[in-house]
Amino acid sequence: MSNVIFKSYIAALVILITLPIPVAAMSAITCHCFKDRSYDAARPAAADPYFLATTQNSFFAIVFNVDKKNIMMKKQQGISSDELWIAYWTASNAGKLPETVLQARQDKKSWKEIISSLRLTTQGLGIRFYNALDAKSSDKLLAEAVVDELFLRSHLLADKELAAIRKAGAPNQELIIATVIAARTKQPAKQIYLDVKNGSRTWGSLLAWANIDPKDIPREISAILK
Repeated sequence: MSNVIFKSYIAALVILITLPIPVAAMSAITCHCFKDRSYDAARPAAADPYFLATTQNSFFAIVFNVDKKNIMMKKQQGISSDELWIAYWTASNAGKLPETVLQARQDKKSWKEIISSLRLTTQGLGIRFYNALDAKSSDKLLAEAVVDELFLRSHLLADKELAAIRKAGAPNQELIIATVIAARTKQPAKQIYLDVKNGSRTWGSLLAWANIDPKDIPREISAILK
């Protein structure tokens, strides 16, 4: 290698090393890999994050008729669960592709702007969702309104039961898994959630108690949605 070429190579290498890393882009990508995926009585809460995530993803995939792998890929690209709930709910009511709605969101449009442009009605999206939208709620509250609408329309919980477990503090993941366990055990979903919240049980121990194999969660969800 000649001296000129060698110097050029070194210069190029220095430039590459010193280029600024797009930290914001990297931090937006989240990993949804889970080390623990089965219940271990010696570490009863170790796999709870996995049980919560896979139950929510399974419910999402079934109600929106989408491949669960597609959901996980979007999350790995940095799209939050809340954004996915809102985008897919909006798209399903507008007859649009979810990607179209998500692109509009990435273009910094507000949810209210997006929904207004699609001319969606209160009847289609639901009064809970529209009320949250008018109040300029966070993505979290809008996503919870989506799940509430799905629960009520599918008759998974009565209105009072849903209001009670939400008031107790259950977010979407906990609401969904508690309802799946409640359907199998015939116990109130709110009490199941509170048992975990107060530390007396874990989601893993409750699934084991209910004889629900995590691999069978999609089937359990399909059964309660019939």
